[in-house]
This record gives sequence, structure tokens and C-alpha cells, in this order.
Amino acid sequence: MLRKTLLFLAGLVGFIVLVAGPLILVKITQFKTMGAVGAAMVMPPTTVTAASATETAWENSLTATGSVVAVQGVTIGAELPGKVVKIAFEAGAVVNAGDVLVQLDTSTEEAQLRSAEASAALARANLARARDLRQTNTNAPVDLDVADSQAKQTVAQVENIRTIIAKKNIRAPFAGRLGLRLVNLGQILKDGDPIATLQTMDPIYVNFALPQQRLPQVVVGNVIRLRSDAAPSQAFEGKVTAISPEIDPVTRNFRVQATFANRDEKLRAGMFVSVDVMLPTKTRVLAIPATSVLYAPYGDSIFIVEEKKNPKSGQMEKVLRQQFVRLGVGRGDFVDVVDGLKPNETVVTSGVFKLRTGMPVIIDNTLAPKAELAPTPKNT
Repeated sequence: MLRKTLLFLAGLVGFIVLVAGPLILVKITQFKTMGAVGAAMVMPPTTVTAASATETAWENSLTATGSVVAVQGVTIGAELPGKVVKIAFEAGAVVNAGDVLVQLDTSTEEAQLRSAEASAALARANLARARDLRQTNTNAPVDLDVADSQAKQTVAQVENIRTIIAKKNIRAPFAGRLGLRLVNLGQILKDGDPIATLQTMDPIYVNFALPQQRLPQVVVGNVIRLRSDAAPSQAFEGKVTAISPEIDPVTRNFRVQATFANRDEKLRAGMFVSVDVMLPTKTRVLAIPATSVLYAPYGDSIFIVEEKKNPKSGQMEKVLRQQFVRLGVGRGDFVDVVDGLKPNETVVTSGVFKLRTGMPVIIDNTLAPKAELAPTPKNT
């Protein structure tokens, strides 16, 4: 019985070896082939954007926030009470100094003026007769003095009424642009009631403050560059025209006033602006786009693109080398590299978090965003 069992097991093992042996050999061959293909397979180069490290000179500046102020700006109001009988301006119009804006009712004053002019004419005639009589000693000296006094009083009364009439013809005190109209025809105005605002638009002032330690760096004549979100694509340039002689005891800041040409009237009084005070000195930097830097707790690094020969293909290709760097100041889209980078070396400018040393790359800057020192991103 045992012999039969052993013979059966030996036959079964032989059958398995006979049937499964070729299959095992086939699988081993397939695995070897797959391993060889995997070892021979080369990953395609990664497409990156890149830029050359450039030595340049950055202008030094002091940054502040300021407010636009009109060189001349007033709210024109009624100096005397009266009824509006004529409005001679349109809201937002440009006017010259002396232009009539509003006329108040002067019918009462004009009647009083005619009466006063008649009294003045009579007083002058009486004065002339008194002088003639005095030459012949026909009247007393006091009569001449009385006639002279009455003539002067009537002339002063005429001038007073004419002044009242002139004040009821409200005029622009200086040239500029008017604001919104605040009165209506037939409206009864009281003393001081507003009629419209008037602003001188060109030139225009910008006031801002700086810390007291910056006082030695700011002088009259410093160039000022200004940006406003009302005109994001335009940079305005002016000059420092006045520096306040006192320091604010609360903030320890000193106030500065700059003057800007404003022919297009894009700057308006009350506007909030960003101000850069340009200093005469410049700083040499080695600038790269800030997106080139891989920031990490153990140190900041960049990837430099180098030309190397592929040992397998024998062809030259671009490969990456990770380089740790020490960074300086940043400005706009750029950052200054103080140590770890040489001028004109090519650095990767985007997607650095997914790169590694030795990786082959292809440079394609077709869709690369343009780095700027003073970027003005659109409001989305």
C-alpha cells in the first residue's frame, strides 16, 4: 500500500514538472524582458520656464502713503442774503477768475443806488456853491465844512450800495474746475450758504509723512513718483516743494508736500495715493524672479540649468542643479541674490517645488509671465 502511494506521488510530481516547467520558464523570460525595457527606458525632459540672472542697479526710495490736495480749493458761498435770479455756470465746468457764477436779486439796492446818486449829485452842487460863496466871504467857513462833509457822506453811501450789488453778483475767486451745483433758481440764500466747490486742478499738491530718521535724506527738489488705483497703468512724477519745519510729537513724523503736473486731471483732491521718494544713490543687485526660489526651513534654494553630456546618448542636454542661496531685499516681482549665484546663470522661474537635481529639462518661455519691478495686477 505504501509503495503504491509513493509511486502515485512521484508520478504526480513528474506530471507537474512536465506541465508547469515551460510555463515558469516563459514567465521568467517575460520578467527579464520587462526589467531590461524598464532599465533602458528614459524619462522625457520636463518643460520649464527660465530666465538669466541679471546684474542691475536698483533705485533707492522711501515709500509712504499720501493724500492729494488742491493748490487752491474753496467752497464758494453767498456773502449776503438774497434770492437767486440767475445761475451762470454748469456743474463741473472750467471757469476763469472773475467769471459770474450766480446773481442775486438787487432790485432794492439798485433803487437805493439811484436815490444815493441823486443825493450825491446835490451834495456836490452844494459844495461847489459853498466854495464860490466862501471866496467872496458871503458864507461862514463852517458852511463850507458842512457842505464838504455832506458830499463825502453821499459819495460813501453810493460806494456802499455799489459794493452790496457787487457782492450779490457772486464770482469765481480764481480759475479752476467747479463741483456740483448746490443752489436752484429762485432759492433764498442766507449768509454763508454754499453754491459750489472750486478746485485748481493743475498743478496739484500731494501731502505725506515720513519718520523723523528719514529727515536727512529728504530735501526740496527730490523726485517723487506716485501711483494711484484710479490710474493703475500710469506713474506720475513730481518734486518735493516744501518740508514742514516741525516734527509731530505724537507720531514723530514730519510732513512733506510735493507738486505734480495734472494736465489730464487724473489726480483729484482727497485721493489716496502711494508715494515713492527717489534717493540719489543706487544699489547694485543680482536679480531673479521671486518665483525661482524654493523656500524651505533648512535654507532657500534655486535650480540652475546647466549643459551636460548624456553618457548614454552622447548628446548635450540641459539638466538641473539645485543650489542653495542667500537672499537680499525683494522689489516687485524680483529678489536680490546675495550669495550662491553667478551673473548670467540660467535659473528656473516656475514650478520649482516639483524639480530635483539631475532632471533633464526643456526651456519654453512662451507662457511665462513677465516679471516687473513695479507690477500693477489687474483688479479681478
